[in-house]
Amino acid sequence: MANSEEPQTVFQEMPGFHEERSILASEPIATIGRRAGFWSQFLQHEWPSAALYLFLDVVNWLAIYRVAGWFQFFVINLIQLGVIVAALYFVGGYDRTVEKLTLGYAAEHILAVTAAAVVSAMLIYSAATFDQTMKPSRGVLLLSFAIFLPLSLAYRRWIRQYVVASSVGRSFLVIGGGAAAARFYEAYKKSSNGQQLEFVDVNEEHVGQLIAGEGSPIVQGNLASKLDNLSNRYSGIILAKRASSLNAQLLERLVHAQFQETRVYTLESFYETQWRYLPLGIVDPFWPLQTGFQLARTSPYHYLKRLFDVLASATALLICSPLFILVSLFIWMEDGAPVLFRQERVGRDGKRFILFKFRTMRCRADHPDEDIYTREGDSRVTRVGRWLRKLRLDELPQLWTALKGDISLIGPRAEWSKCAERYEQSIPFYHFRHLVKPGITGWAQVNYPYGESDEDAVEKLKYDLYYIRHYSLKLDAMIVLKTLYTMLFGKGR
Repeated sequence: MANSEEPQTVFQEMPGFHEERSILASEPIATIGRRAGFWSQFLQHEWPSAALYLFLDVVNWLAIYRVAGWFQFFVINLIQLGVIVAALYFVGGYDRTVEKLTLGYAAEHILAVTAAAVVSAMLIYSAATFDQTMKPSRGVLLLSFAIFLPLSLAYRRWIRQYVVASSVGRSFLVIGGGAAAARFYEAYKKSSNGQQLEFVDVNEEHVGQLIAGEGSPIVQGNLASKLDNLSNRYSGIILAKRASSLNAQLLERLVHAQFQETRVYTLESFYETQWRYLPLGIVDPFWPLQTGFQLARTSPYHYLKRLFDVLASATALLICSPLFILVSLFIWMEDGAPVLFRQERVGRDGKRFILFKFRTMRCRADHPDEDIYTREGDSRVTRVGRWLRKLRLDELPQLWTALKGDISLIGPRAEWSKCAERYEQSIPFYHFRHLVKPGITGWAQVNYPYGESDEDAVEKLKYDLYYIRHYSLKLDAMIVLKTLYTMLFGKGR
């Protein structure tokens, strides 16, 4: 055990794909620090990384457009480049502090470059109505953006490695030594975060104690001196106790740090920013009345999302119509009729509806004591059913439910009414997940394994509440990307 003056290291790699997982996780931090060398020193400051991103964007775009289009007017390049830089600036593409190794930034980057392509095309072709010589080839324009998008994202991820390496010796300073700090430590151990944690408390009773038993960090004292050395030692401050327990001078220091030196997180903001879920401990009956809820008011995105549901589900039904025939035939050949499974589910505002899926389990009478969860290797699942579940083909009939409007393509899982009634009695605030229309895929589905217990239902609720809190085009785009990853690599069941 290290002494109380040394930062304690907490690191544990989680298997699989995680939204916040860094591509550095498979490589020891010390090795990366040695490899970084000059670049790590260069990127310690705020401006070099932004200048490097901008330089690479300009050179990359001009090179791509020159190769793809051979020759175009300089003003066309200038318009497109200006729109691209503006779009990437708005999503933090030139901000050193923005984490660019996450799926969240990837979704924002894709949306920004796509929007830049649309806006620049509108500007250029509008100008071309007055001067036809300014009208570029549509193929050149599309190809240029198609090449620029993955390249600009790739070198941002590459540069970000060196930005991370430049802060390899820093850690998070956690203020608090009580139960809340201990729970945070346990959650941090299970995450993919690789930075160190230092615990410090103004309560002398906690100083010198282990934060969470044997092998955990020691709670240190002398918070004021640590706040004097923020910029050189800490990459963030996490407040794991009530602000009212700190004196006015310390609170003033934290406010100063937030705006001028180092970001200050509450436990809630750290969970949401770093791990993308909402701890149930901060939820109360008035939680939906907080400011910032997109769902709490009429938004253009409501209508845009419904339009997307109709167009996408109708198109998918037409394209997948041959699969409906084949899947139905395979199910009938193995286990007879019916080929469809129907079940009452709970939708938005508690509305009940009937959901259809391809049947993947054997026909049998319902038993009151039968397990309500489908577990790994469940004998009730047919051979065809296992493949349907693995390939997600059993979900195809839900496209009709989405077209009708009972569900959306993206949202929390539409829960069986029997399970929903059970959860509402045992899980506090479970009913909040009914504030939004359920979906075929959602934030909990792509971030947490298939649920096999009531404990899993609690964990998935944390992600569902995060989705409700941050309901937006950006989050839906992230869910689409993670869903595609899951389908392509056959994750889950």
